[in-house]
Amino acid sequence: MTRAVQFDRYGDVDVLEVREVPRPEPGPGEVLVEVKAAGINPGEAMIRRGFLHDIWPATFPSGEGSDLAGVIVELGHRGERSDGTRSGVTEFAVGDEVLGFSMRRSSHAEYVTVPADQLTAKPAGVSWEVAGSLYVAGSTAYAAVGSVALKAGETVAIAGAAGGVGSIAVQLAARTGARVLGIAGPANDDWLRKHGATPVNYGDGLADRLRAAAEPGRVDAFLDFFGGGYVALAVDELGVPRERVDTVIDFAAIEQFGVLGVGSAEASTAAVMAELAAAVASGELEVPIAKVYPLAEVRAAYRDLEERHTRGKLVLRP
Repeated sequence: MTRAVQFDRYGDVDVLEVREVPRPEPGPGEVLVEVKAAGINPGEAMIRRGFLHDIWPATFPSGEGSDLAGVIVELGHRGERSDGTRSGVTEFAVGDEVLGFSMRRSSHAEYVTVPADQLTAKPAGVSWEVAGSLYVAGSTAYAAVGSVALKAGETVAIAGAAGGVGSIAVQLAARTGARVLGIAGPANDDWLRKHGATPVNYGDGLADRLRAAAEPGRVDAFLDFFGGGYVALAVDELGVPRERVDTVIDFAAIEQFGVLGVGSAEASTAAVMAELAAAVASGELEVPIAKVYPLAEVRAAYRDLEERHTRGKLVLRP
């Protein structure tokens, strides 16, 4: 037996339980990973609360978690796929350190089975905490920044710039040569400056502050990682073209304003994970870790997350 986070109904953090479950067995093309770290994400909290039932319904009892990093402890045996071809894992070996993602809401656990093509080698210089929280935030930031096609000299504003996704997007956007305006609270000003962004504090008068910081006063693109009206601000107050506004959280605004909704799904590949991990290992990209919780304190971790004031990622360590 082993431990995993599960819940039996939609609700607040109190529905989360750490349960004894059978240790999973890898099938053809899969590996069994002993999880060393797994990030937590706002989307998981929204699924657990039932807010995304129409898009991603839960089947109870439901596990949770997509991000993961760990050590391979077992390889799936060769078997037959549904198309009649044979499958076996040859690219990894028992003992390999890996990072990647699960599409089964299952990584908040001590052990998880994962298709081998959703994993990449963990560089030695990347900590377990960073490796285990790279997928959702990293792939979302990667896809979102790419979706608005930034050019050197342009200005992009990023809402939620100090959060798990925003803190990575700020750095990726700065690497394009664009001027990055990071919307966050004043406690994050120094961090944003050190990572290539001009801090712009949220609150009344934000549109005017953004125009003043934009030089020459025009915001060319807008990335929304926070919700709560930022798309309307971008389109109606700043005049950003709709095809250069991307939100990963305000689904109603995508319909209302016709803006982009490009996020993690568009960059969910092992190749993207390898690229991001290499950037972390070389020092080109920082993934801030706000706090690490043991698996048994998963409720406390999500309470912290749902206050929406942390800089960077919150991580579970089984």
